Formats: sequence, structure tokens, C-alpha cells
Amino acid sequence: MSLPFTRMEFFEVFVRYNEAVWPVQIALYALAIVALGLVFVRRDYSGRLIAAILALLWLWTGAVYHLAYFRPINPAAGLFGGVFLLGAAVFAWEGVVRGRLRFDPRVRAQSGIALALIAYALVVYPLLAMLLGHSYPAMPTFGLPCPTTIFTLGMLALLRPPYPGYVLTVPVSLVS
Repeated sequence: MSLPFTRMEFFEVFVRYNEAVWPVQIALYALAIVALGLVFVRRDYSGRLIAAILALLWLWTGAVYHLAYFRPINPAAGLFGGVFLLGAAVFAWEGVVRGRLRFDPRVRAQSGIALALIAYALVVYPLLAMLLGHSYPAMPTFGLPCPTTIFTLGMLALLRPPYPGYVLTVPVSLVS
């Protein structure tokens, strides 16, 4: 299977995106850290705020990255953008509006895996990009699909039952 874009075109998208949205990447990264902190601080509003942050991350990735920047070189980006927008809607509906998403680091044995995924998305992923010779702005930053999805999977592994199982559908479908 051949991709509709070259490796150079792919990294040029990162350059255009990163230069155009700077310093939003820092704000998105900070929001992810806030979401993680809310898992440990646990207030009555923590689940809603975490869900709002996840919804915002997925909305940003779908609308800004996929639809505005990636679609010109990849027609499938429209589909991926739609999937991310659907994920944003699910997090907003179930987590913010209905308040059905609660996060707890002590809830399950997979909490260690969850925290490892989150650390991978926020720390290891950018370090690996640099070790592989990518430098800013020609590198993936937080708020792009891969680190956002990995971060989300880590956060969802911290969900405390009961929760609507379909909130896992979109993020899990992207990695399967």
C-alpha cells in the first residue's frame, strides 16, 4: 500500500502546523498535565474537567490538525478528522454534560500501565522524535494524533466503573 504523500510532505505538514499554531502546543501540553493532576487531586468537578480537556484535545486534533493541515496531502484526513470530532463529542456528552466519567489512579491493576502510557505520550514520545533526528518545528508535538491518542488511552485506563463502555470505542479503534 502506498501513501498519498511522501515522507518529506508529511514532515512539512508538521512544520506548517507547528509554526502556525505556536504557542498553542504548550497550552495543550499544560492542559494534559492539568488533566493528569485532576486524577490525583480528585474534586467533585474533576471528572467533568478532565472530560472537557479530552474533548478539547480531540476537537483540536480533528479540526485543526487533520482538517486544516493534514487533509491537503491526505484525502483520508477528512475521515480521521471526523473520527476525532466524534471522540470530542463523546467526551463532551458523557463526561461534561452527563458527568459519567470519573477517574481514579487507585482503581485497578492497570493504573501502572495507564501512567506509563501518559508518560510515553508526554515525555518519551517527544524525546524519541528528537533522538530520531527530528527537531522543532519538523516534529510531532502534543496535540497531534499519535501523542493525543496515547495520552487519551492512558487517561481512559484510569476510568472508575461504572462508565459507558462506548467512550472507549473511538480511541481504541484508532490503535487497532
